Amino acid sequence: MSLNNTPTANRLHIALFGKRNSGKSSLINALTGQDTALVSDIPGTTTDPVSKAMEMQGIGPCLFIDTPGFDDEGVLGEMRIARTLKAIERTDIALLLCEDGDCEDEKQWIKQLNERNIPVILILNKADLRKDTASAENRIKKECGQKPLIISAKEQTGIEKIRQAILEKLPADFGQQTITGDWIKEGDLVLLVMPQDIQAPKGRLILPQVQTLRELLDKKCLVMSGTTDQMTATLQALSYPPKLIITDSQVFHTVYEQKPAESLLTSFSVLMAGYKGDIHYYIEGASAIDRLTPQSRVLIAEACTHALLSEDIGRVKLPRMLRKKAGEALQIDIVAGTDFPEDLTAYDLIIHCGACMFNRKYVVSRIDNARSQQVPMTNYGVAIAHLSGILDKIAY
Repeated sequence: MSLNNTPTANRLHIALFGKRNSGKSSLINALTGQDTALVSDIPGTTTDPVSKAMEMQGIGPCLFIDTPGFDDEGVLGEMRIARTLKAIERTDIALLLCEDGDCEDEKQWIKQLNERNIPVILILNKADLRKDTASAENRIKKECGQKPLIISAKEQTGIEKIRQAILEKLPADFGQQTITGDWIKEGDLVLLVMPQDIQAPKGRLILPQVQTLRELLDKKCLVMSGTTDQMTATLQALSYPPKLIITDSQVFHTVYEQKPAESLLTSFSVLMAGYKGDIHYYIEGASAIDRLTPQSRVLIAEACTHALLSEDIGRVKLPRMLRKKAGEALQIDIVAGTDFPEDLTAYDLIIHCGACMFNRKYVVSRIDNARSQQVPMTNYGVAIAHLSGILDKIAY
């Protein structure tokens, strides 16, 4: 990814669903203008979701996801369908390709998508090969309750209609959420405290820091930054206290003890909790930490995958803090990337990372899953603030 590219997590996620050989891969190639997905006449050619990032005129940065057919067969077919189901969790808008014949499968998928409040655009592809497009169009409208767009991915016809339909289905609040909300306005002084420890990538800042800094600059704030050990000197260099201090959650308590009384305090992870997830559910979920016992079980979920570091926050520091409070026998399971259990009932608490690598839809899907199973959930920053005894003193 170049320095000017929009991160995948901030793109509109548009997934293509349909039966095998309905033309999903041909359509994604037509939409992206590239040979993004492998195309053949053999059913089941697409065996894993394939993603392609691009810019669409009038829409902006998008991520198209081509999925395996939802009518796949056999043991491998069931595994592919499971991957397709997982793709729903990060879908903002669904393009569902219909076929001639029975629409029962399509109706079931429309139901699943509607239950997750995902806008659905029905498409009838291969118009260049169909003898009676009108009757197929009418049957789909009657059975599925929506008129499909008639297109031919091969002939590149009807593609503009899809773009227009995406614009019409675009969630009203998509892209409207900001990291720092409405606390900060032009001219406000903000201090970023960013420890450059073993976890800091060499030669660059981590994504939440970059995104927060860019947003503050766009808001025309006055931004000062420094490391934890230079915080006192940084504050002394300022002629007046910053309105807001944003820190790494790991040094919450240290920064809290040094901050001016009039300065608000939060962390990059707490900001991500509101930007990507449900900060109020996370705040409520943090109280479950006080109910943990040595017999409890906690799930820690990381969005990205990386090699274990000696003082890794999710795999070392947070488990250490939790066991210090609840007891050394506390069972802690750790998952990374897209690995996340469907059945969460075995857990007394879920603690998620800031999820800067996931789109908001995916994080909210996980939260909804936890909420439906009545499992408390929080994130790293909120959990650390609670464990440090300052959760009621931070801004969110």
